[in-house]
Amino acid sequence: MKQKKQKKFPGFLITLEGGEGVGKSTQSVRLRQRLIDKGKDVIILREPGGTAISEQIRQVVLSPDNTSMAFTTEVLLFQAARAQIYRELVLPSLKAGKIVVMDRSRDSSVVYQGMVRDFGKELIDQLNDLSTGHTLPDLTILFDLPVEIGLERRNRSGEINRLDMETTQFHQKVRQAYLELVEEDKTGRWVVVDAKQSLEQIEEEIWKIVETRL
Repeated sequence: MKQKKQKKFPGFLITLEGGEGVGKSTQSVRLRQRLIDKGKDVIILREPGGTAISEQIRQVVLSPDNTSMAFTTEVLLFQAARAQIYRELVLPSLKAGKIVVMDRSRDSSVVYQGMVRDFGKELIDQLNDLSTGHTLPDLTILFDLPVEIGLERRNRSGEINRLDMETTQFHQKVRQAYLELVEEDKTGRWVVVDAKQSLEQIEEEIWKIVETRL
C-alpha cells in the first residue's frame, strides 16, 4: 500500500479496534474518565454512529433484519457514516486541540470489508481517505481476544447485530486480519492489548500506553 499523506492537527486521535465482544466500548469510557481526571479536553465517539445522520445509518447497516444486504452496500454505508462523523465531530475536535477516542474507525473497514469481504485494502484505504480527509489515528489499540470468548460475551450481552451473526470462521478471519495489519504497520501507531485480562488490568495497560504517547 502507498504511504498516506497524514494530516496533522493540534489534537490527538486514539482509535480502539478489535473483533466482536473484546471490550472496546467499556474501555473507551474508562479511558475518557482517566483523561478528564488529568484535565484533558476529550470526546469519545463510536463508529458507525456518533451523529444524528451516522446513527441512522448505523441502524440500517447493523440491523439483524438486513441479512440480505449486499457487501457493496455495506462498504458504502460504513463510509457514509464515517464521512459524516469526521466532518461533523472528529476533524473539528482535532483542530480544536481535543483528544478524540473512537470505538472503531477506518481500520475496521480495512479489516471487515477490505480483507475479509475481499474488496482489497487499497480500495478501502482510498475510500477511508475520502471519508476522513486523509486522517490517520495517532494511536490505535488492538484488543486481541480468542473469537470464542468474544462471541460468548456478545451473546451474554443480548446486543446482537448483523455482523455478530456471521460464522465463527468469519470472525476468525477478522482476528487474523487485524494481527496482519499490526505486522505490516510502518507507522508505529498500533499497540496490541491482551483482552483476556481483567477490566482493571486492561484499563491500567491502556493508560500506560496513552500516557507514554501523549
